[in-house]
Amino acid sequence: MEIFFLLHPTVFLLFFLLFLSIIIFLLKPKFLCHCEICQAYLSSSWSKDFFNLCDWYSHLLRQSPTKTIHIHVLKNTITANPDNVEYILKTKFENYPKGKIFSSILGDFLGRGIFNVDGDLWRFQKKMAILELGQQSIRSYCFEIVSQEIHSRLLPLLSSVADGGVLDLQDVFRRFAFDSICKFSFGLDPMCLELSLPMSEFAVAFDLASKLSAERAMAVPPLIWKIKRMLNLGSERELKKGIKLINMLAHEVIRQRRKMGFSTHRDLLSQFMRTVSDETFLRDIVVSFLLAGRDTIASALTSFFWVLSNHPTVEYAIQLEADRIMGPNSNPTSFDQIRNLHYLQAAIFESMRLYPPIQFDSKFCQNDDVLPDGTFVGRGTRVTYHPYAMGRVEQNWGPNCLEFKPERWLKNDIFCPENPFKYPIFQGGFRFCLGKEMALAELKIVALSLIRHFQIQSTTPGVTPRFSPGLTATFCGGFQVSIGKKKKSN
Repeated sequence: MEIFFLLHPTVFLLFFLLFLSIIIFLLKPKFLCHCEICQAYLSSSWSKDFFNLCDWYSHLLRQSPTKTIHIHVLKNTITANPDNVEYILKTKFENYPKGKIFSSILGDFLGRGIFNVDGDLWRFQKKMAILELGQQSIRSYCFEIVSQEIHSRLLPLLSSVADGGVLDLQDVFRRFAFDSICKFSFGLDPMCLELSLPMSEFAVAFDLASKLSAERAMAVPPLIWKIKRMLNLGSERELKKGIKLINMLAHEVIRQRRKMGFSTHRDLLSQFMRTVSDETFLRDIVVSFLLAGRDTIASALTSFFWVLSNHPTVEYAIQLEADRIMGPNSNPTSFDQIRNLHYLQAAIFESMRLYPPIQFDSKFCQNDDVLPDGTFVGRGTRVTYHPYAMGRVEQNWGPNCLEFKPERWLKNDIFCPENPFKYPIFQGGFRFCLGKEMALAELKIVALSLIRHFQIQSTTPGVTPRFSPGLTATFCGGFQVSIGKKKKSN
């Protein structure tokens, strides 16, 4: 009877809360701060004036003379200064690894995948990825898969709801990107774009794990999520369930690939399996592929079409360029052909300047240091560069930085890239995005296909998107649009 009483959930919860209160009281001097910024963060009072946390950070960074701020309760230094970004990602790269703290936050989800490790393990995966992604045959394979998915599923799906139908375009893009990356990376087809079928369990569990892992990084103090994980409570219990399902399905993907054979297949997993035999390591590679090739693509496409719905003249200019270069109603046939669509690329880059798929990225300072703007960074401090805010800083992009202007990327109608440390959407330095060219190609093909076939309008024009917590930018509540068919050009 006494044992039963002690194990009763309510009593257990009371003991946990008492234990947590004692821990918080003991740690109070370490994590509480009475400065205005920290108090606003802890009380969420910033939400009275800003829709999103990233917008509040942008406001603070614009106000800062150095374009750097401190969130003491998170032990986080946040910067929108390009000189600092170059210093962190390139000049002093070895002093700003992902770090053990970051690895522990995302370790359950990402394991030893390339986004969550440093040192030799990171260098090995980078070398392997460069060898595979740099092959012309791999790029052609990617182009084939994306084109097939567009014409066999994406266009028919939108046609089925055109002229009167409304759908969540963000959900469609997430399904499309999930199908595409699974085909390209694993040689398997989850058929998520078949709306008559339920959403893939893998995709649902992946979304949950991404959201809850991101929330760990916002916990004050971090000890809270660690205690919840130890006691298997609340969000940590849900995260554990989601990761268990991810592990089961990832291992099933690997098993199926072994069963079907991998020596002659072109998908990325088969390429890695010729070198790597460790099952857990392959699982981590599978999850990393999904994070890189699904969430970021879906996020970039969602934001792009949201921006276009408010800028019809830009959409018209994209279509005119495509008609001039490829011919009316012609589909792109290769990577090389879509490279000539300079205005389309400028529009995509401009959209990601204002709405980056990954709004911020963090490293951890290994030894005491001073950033180029004079900011002291103590050992163990989390250092975050903030692409979302960087796109909204006048010193970086001029007085019209809040305007959507693809022309800022063009000189004599030719696309001209910017300094990667001013525009770190694909990171920069040694951790640059290895799949950048293929990602851009996929964005261009999808964008062009939809622009040429449909008139896509937001059902809530002009409403500022609210973002959900997660590792990538996601519109809270989705992106509801109406679909209309366009007449073909003569």
